[in-house]
Amino acid sequence: MCSQASTQASTAPADGPSGSGGVSVGPSFRPAVRQLPAAGGRAPVGYLARWPRSFQLTQDSLKIVGSSHFPVSVYVMLHQRSPHVLCVTQRLRNTELVDPSFQWHGPKGKIVSENTTAQVTSTGSLIFQNFDETMSGVYTCFLEYKPTVEEIVKNLQLKYVIYAYREPHFYYQFTARYHAAPCNSIYNISFEKKLLQILSKLVLDLSCEISLLKSECHRVKMQRAGLQNELFFTFSVSSIDSEKGPKACTDHNCDSTKRLSKAKNLIERFFNQQVEVLGKRVEPLPEIYYIEGTLQMVWVNRCFPGYGINVLKHPKCPECCVICSPGSYNPRDGTHCLQCNSSLVYGAKACI
Repeated sequence: MCSQASTQASTAPADGPSGSGGVSVGPSFRPAVRQLPAAGGRAPVGYLARWPRSFQLTQDSLKIVGSSHFPVSVYVMLHQRSPHVLCVTQRLRNTELVDPSFQWHGPKGKIVSENTTAQVTSTGSLIFQNFDETMSGVYTCFLEYKPTVEEIVKNLQLKYVIYAYREPHFYYQFTARYHAAPCNSIYNISFEKKLLQILSKLVLDLSCEISLLKSECHRVKMQRAGLQNELFFTFSVSSIDSEKGPKACTDHNCDSTKRLSKAKNLIERFFNQQVEVLGKRVEPLPEIYYIEGTLQMVWVNRCFPGYGINVLKHPKCPECCVICSPGSYNPRDGTHCLQCNSSLVYGAKACI
């Protein structure tokens, strides 16, 4: 749960303001930067630095270097500032260059230093101020330099594939079973509506919503107890998307993971309380009641349309919803980019 970036990354801190696009993958991760192999060694493509959700960077802590042998993958969180993408290899970074000249080209052509969204520094670093999904694509830097004053000019071409990514927009899916009235009874339908109203009210203040995924009534043969009617409920609780809300929430309590965790706890407590209430009854049990121990919960990841999770293609960003590459698309909030040979853009939501 990726800015940062990826790939042969150096450990030296960079100048500049906060790199708020850092990867958030949960509280179990700690800041980590891997030391590159010495010159001549082969570094893995697509290195990714990870930070916990609550970790705030005070300065850019990652600079991405290129390779003359293969394109380097870089992952930048949507609408965040990117790390510095350098126009040098690891070996050249530690070498004196005479009269260096840098020129960057992206999906939309040559990048000039005056660009408001993509900045090229005097030392040739490429920095995105507010990365948008349309900026995803192949970026090439052309470097000219002299190893010494006496030697002739050398040329180097470095390629980067820069991907926008988003954190998975996950939800919790619950299943529960109730002893029920006969399956054709209107009481079951009335109870279902009432249950959903109660659950929705429980999580309303957390900006979460309850959705009924499935409700089925079945006759179940119990051991030594004959047949009984049971309702099988499947419902989800998810955070209300910021796109749907009236205004983006910036308070730390607005974090969707925290809100969903609180909602999950409230739902579990609600079902536990039903068991406690039934245990204190002296009268016969009601016709419809929760069957103790049947509440089950699973975590379900989902990506926004145009994004997908692909561990094989993006092994250094395995939990990220990475923008779909050309040749693939994602039309809904699933977790995979589907193949589509006619798709020629990044972030396709349809196969046209």
